[in-house]
Amino acid sequence: MILVTGAAGFIGFHVAEALLARGDQVLGVDNLNSYYDVTLKEARLARLEANPDFTFRKADISDRATMLELPRDFPNVSGIVHLAAQAGVRHSLTDPYVYVQANVMGQVVMLELARACPKLAHFVYASSSSVYGGNDKLPFSVDDPVTQPNSLYAATKRADELIGYTYAHLYHVPSTGLRFFTVYGPWGRPDMAAFIFTRAILAGEPIRVFNHGEMWRDFTYIEDVVSGVLRALDRPPAGAPPHALYNLGNHRSEKLTDFIAVLESTIGKTAQIVLEPMQPGDVPATYADIESSRRDLGFEPTTPIREGVPRFIRWYRQHYGV
Repeated sequence: MILVTGAAGFIGFHVAEALLARGDQVLGVDNLNSYYDVTLKEARLARLEANPDFTFRKADISDRATMLELPRDFPNVSGIVHLAAQAGVRHSLTDPYVYVQANVMGQVVMLELARACPKLAHFVYASSSSVYGGNDKLPFSVDDPVTQPNSLYAATKRADELIGYTYAHLYHVPSTGLRFFTVYGPWGRPDMAAFIFTRAILAGEPIRVFNHGEMWRDFTYIEDVVSGVLRALDRPPAGAPPHALYNLGNHRSEKLTDFIAVLESTIGKTAQIVLEPMQPGDVPATYADIESSRRDLGFEPTTPIREGVPRFIRWYRQHYGV
């Protein structure tokens, strides 16, 4: 059995579906918080619950008492994919406490849970490209220093990596942290660019583009990310300590205005773009060096934005009846 936290979230839902499709039993955990539309989370969850090999527990990962009961109730957990987190760079500027509670305390609780699982072989957890902060060397490599986060969100994800390393060192919990790069696709998050821009273009509303349009992102399609997650899960690190970090990105940095152009072409409408200054906590560019992911995991993203964006738009139109 594989425990997936954040199972009603964007990446967690897709990972759980992929695990079920290959024959794994999945225990999903999510607190269904209201950071974004709960009905979208419930719709994802309903699809998972249609599979008899999926079991759901509504719980907060930072709730020690509740979470540490799971190894007793589910002693056959052999792998954990910990994806639950408080996401969003900008929101961390206004509600810092929830980030520390969910991302830092949640990581500690999950690692204590991992220690209590008698059959656990691997603990895989979500980090973020945000940990690279203001680094101006591109592409970002896992060997680069990550000591200058630009946001509290980034700081909490870097803390997760340090805590993961410490538990691997002290308690020999095999752990792998995955730095995700701007994941998009069907069932995506409403606070992410693809979703925000699509909704605005279809409604004829303006979209805000920061840094006066000089923004680049390594947009990574969800199916490619899921492939990387499962490949990582199946390959526990064997080092001393047994801890590894990998980038999961498309290894291709796209200018944001080019991404918008693909959206416009697919939707058949022109975006009303409003250029604005850089926002606090943001970075101008992300770009993943995936050399170690290719070497160790066999990770190879295959979906460019000209293919991934139309797939997202088709899902969006169908799901929302647009």
